Amino acid sequence: MGLRRFDLKFGGDLLRNLPETPAVYCFKDETGKVLYVGKAKNARRRLAQYRSATRRKRHRKQRELVRVAHALEVELVASELDALLRENALIREHRPAYNVDGAYAFLYPAIGTGIDAGGRLLLCFSSRLDGEDPLALCWHGCFRPRWRAREAFEALVLLFGHLGHLEPRSRLPQATRSAKGTRLVALRRIAPEWLEPLRAFLDGESDGLLARLFDPLLEAPGARSDPAAIQAAFDALRSFHAEDAQRLADARRRVGWSGRFVPQQERDGLFIRARRADADPQEDTARGTNAPQVAAPPPLA
Repeated sequence: MGLRRFDLKFGGDLLRNLPETPAVYCFKDETGKVLYVGKAKNARRRLAQYRSATRRKRHRKQRELVRVAHALEVELVASELDALLRENALIREHRPAYNVDGAYAFLYPAIGTGIDAGGRLLLCFSSRLDGEDPLALCWHGCFRPRWRAREAFEALVLLFGHLGHLEPRSRLPQATRSAKGTRLVALRRIAPEWLEPLRAFLDGESDGLLARLFDPLLEAPGARSDPAAIQAAFDALRSFHAEDAQRLADARRRVGWSGRFVPQQERDGLFIRARRADADPQEDTARGTNAPQVAAPPPLA
């Protein structure tokens, strides 16, 4: 029945006429709305998997797409990397219901840093970067996965909270208290000299912040009383720096990205272009002066 349904819906000659080359494909509903965007190194082989999907659990999504879709469009591209870039662009454009990665901004948070007029250190975690930023924060990221970025943010709040004084939420700007997808904290009695190593850490340029935090925390009574929590915070930050901040910095360098912040809509494409640069260093050199430009940090919702 699965074979017959695919052929009846999309044409019995579809697979036979497809080349064994890279492509992107879109399943659409009866109104033409895109339900799912996929990529293929080999278009014929990949779509044949939908045609022959069984009732096994791992084939559930393929069977569901064949069942609900009314049309299937295939776009041939020059290479597998071109397929990745095109897939990413189409997901961003259409936000298909059956795609998750790349479609939703909340999966790509950023961390903001700054010093306010009162001399307080500001730390902000946000995935809402499309509004005004009254605090004029410097933004770092965007990061993925969300959970590890959030874990790193909470670790920074914990460690700096032992060195200074965490302000109550009632003393934060009203606009940030109700901003969905955003958490802002302010800390008093943190010397402004901490801002530079903090930003270098979040930008993946140096992990020197961790060594610098160690001695002051040894002198902080609250930190000494809970060594397990402090160790867990350091472990979370080391993992975040190696797996996220440093990888993002390396990708920026490989494609000649101007600036340190990468907007949500550009992050996946940046890593795809970095892979292409690894495959063709000469192309990376030629691309350097034409890399996307980011003139200023993004705004805060």
